[in-house]
Amino acid sequence: PSRFRVAVPLLLAHVGLAPWRFPGSVPPSASWRSPCLAGQGGSTSTCPCSSETWTRGVGGCLAARCPWHAHRHLLPPQDTEQDHESPYEVSVQEEVSARLHFVKFENAYMEACLDFIRDHLVNTETKVIPATGGGAYKFKDLIEQKLQLRVDKEDVMTCLIKGCNFVLKNIPHEAFVCQKDSDPEFRFQTNHPNIFPYLLVNIGSGVSIVKVETEDKFEWVGGSSIGGGTFWGLGALLTKTKKFDELLHLASRGQHANVDMLVQDIYGGAHQTLGLSGNLIASSFGKSATADREFSQEDMAKSLLHMISNDIGQLACLYARLHRLDRVYFGGFFIRGHPVTMRTITYSINFFSKGEVQALFLRHEGYLGAIGAFLKGAEQDNPNQYSWGENYAGSSGLMSSSPELGPTQRARSGTFDLLEMDRLERPLVNLPLLLDPSSYVPDTVDLTDDALARKYWLTCFEEALDGVVKRAVASQPGSADAAERAEKFRQKYWDKLQTLRHQPFAYGTLTVRSLLDTREHCLNEFNFPDPYSKVKQRDNGVALKSFPRVVRALDALGWADRQLALAQGLLAGNVFDWGAKAVSEVLECDPQFGFEEAKRKLEGRPWLVDCYDKWLQRLQGTPHKCALIFADNSGVDVILGVFPFVRELLSRGTEVILACNSGPALNDVTYSESLIVAERIAAMDPIIQSALREERLLLTQTGSSSPCLDLSRLDKGLAVLVRERGTDLVVIEGMGRAVHTNYYAALRCECLKLAVIKNSWLAERLGGRLFSVIFKYEVPAE
Repeated sequence: PSRFRVAVPLLLAHVGLAPWRFPGSVPPSASWRSPCLAGQGGSTSTCPCSSETWTRGVGGCLAARCPWHAHRHLLPPQDTEQDHESPYEVSVQEEVSARLHFVKFENAYMEACLDFIRDHLVNTETKVIPATGGGAYKFKDLIEQKLQLRVDKEDVMTCLIKGCNFVLKNIPHEAFVCQKDSDPEFRFQTNHPNIFPYLLVNIGSGVSIVKVETEDKFEWVGGSSIGGGTFWGLGALLTKTKKFDELLHLASRGQHANVDMLVQDIYGGAHQTLGLSGNLIASSFGKSATADREFSQEDMAKSLLHMISNDIGQLACLYARLHRLDRVYFGGFFIRGHPVTMRTITYSINFFSKGEVQALFLRHEGYLGAIGAFLKGAEQDNPNQYSWGENYAGSSGLMSSSPELGPTQRARSGTFDLLEMDRLERPLVNLPLLLDPSSYVPDTVDLTDDALARKYWLTCFEEALDGVVKRAVASQPGSADAAERAEKFRQKYWDKLQTLRHQPFAYGTLTVRSLLDTREHCLNEFNFPDPYSKVKQRDNGVALKSFPRVVRALDALGWADRQLALAQGLLAGNVFDWGAKAVSEVLECDPQFGFEEAKRKLEGRPWLVDCYDKWLQRLQGTPHKCALIFADNSGVDVILGVFPFVRELLSRGTEVILACNSGPALNDVTYSESLIVAERIAAMDPIIQSALREERLLLTQTGSSSPCLDLSRLDKGLAVLVRERGTDLVVIEGMGRAVHTNYYAALRCECLKLAVIKNSWLAERLGGRLFSVIFKYEVPAE
């Protein structure tokens, strides 16, 4: 199955079994029929992006591989210019790719879990199952008996380090700090390009402290016997509560000052000489020796939690200072996302380090060992050569820290706790032109922090849900169960939106980008990888027929008028965004709405952000060496907006790298579609054809399948091209890529950020109105 579900309530993974890889739904591959570039049957056809020529027989179709692009050109037996025919046909094919499934569960459900795994080990060549932790020994015989596989016991600490490195590299917003009395309480860290060195404090039954210097170099530097087992054991003796989650819930309701002796209890207030505040704990359980009363279970549990957390925090701080480290990651069974624990550890670290050491927690700390065991077991596949991405549709998020929710909601009792990750077939890296990768934040607005914006955007996505469902069903007219699957998508995404209303930090920093990505993941979950496929085909067909006329009109203009027309064309093309409600309503009601109508929609100059005069002045100078353009939408946008702009840059002597999405999202143009469009344009335009053949125009993929753009996770091949070609201009086009993300991104080269604001609320917030224009030209400081 492309996705699995466990049918019993599983909660806590002590064993750390490595997951299996199951086939998963990924963005579709496009196969196309593209018109021959030269005449009828029996002639030759030349790929516009290389000099290689193939001969095609009459009535036949030859598939030939372009050596530069490594894609297939399918040359059909005859060309046609009938108005009703699309320029290509897309066949959605489900590809098998690696998906990792992680599930936490209690040891009590081990047999049920193994039964499930056994039932789904179909046609596998697996002979060995990697396992780590105490359960690798305790359940070894049971696992081998049930699965008929040999258990390979992996070293616990090696697996923990491998797992920690893996999540820090592959999951944005994995690490967070806990800030008491702030809203939101959790603040997430962006992916740092260099995660080493750091201190890992793993709190299980006891405490292990490890200094991690590189991917494979780490050292156990200390530990303590006072850890999670101590809290559980003493808590059971004090409260007669045997379940860990119930003990944590008691602690969340307690008042530790009823049991602990504070500084003010000794000195009547703060200790001024030592600089100790009056409410600082002077002695854990100090009041219990002299009090003539019973203490509540809640107060004792809270005091115990504070005692152990403070001790661990102080110990971690001392080791961090000793080894001159300023980042300490905490993980292990003890923390489990519990706010009181994280607050206390954070307070202890801050107090003893005077703010010089940072306490960081991990969203998926409970999976580190299992991830490490998987990586050890899959070394022959070298999992580190790939990048991985969290699948929001299949992953559980951080739970709310609100104590009033009660233990069953807070602690996931009786529910799944899941992490799912998809393997991305190409490594993702930073854009080499980022000014400071360590401080780069792709998103413009943090909805976790901005309550007003959060309320608006969540409502906006809820209201758009009917239209997305309708589009999904329409995209698969031959499918008997499309409507049923679309309804399941609706419910899944609706549930995610409700979760994010109450727990905006569930998947890290909440942004418009994460809301869009979650929707795409949910669509893929129910096999709707490209709901806008037919729309894009139609729009591309219409725009291609207009391309010669648009180019002739541009060529007839004087130089200065042509530059303004090109800029207006880029902006007018960006109006055609089916993801924007204001636009989709116009396009649905008026199929004749076209390029010229879009130009009239634009606000007149001066634009909301208007750096055009500065850009025009720059164009009068030396041509750029190479421009990198991140394209947005299919149809009018890329064909009548971007390609004429590309054509002008090429005419100036500037090389161009055109980067498009690797997979579909909304009506954004994909890399596969850009190849088809480029072929058609090259057949009509000698400038584009020669640039492709001479490799002055390069088509590449971004590595993304999102309507937004994260410049810290781009296809490695794109990064190599940017370096090799000496790129000195970056053009970021579209509301998702240039406004929702990267509006404040700082680059080491010139940058154009272009967008039309197609959302009334956002336009008003930016001080404009619907169809206001962002034309932002930035030059890095000398």
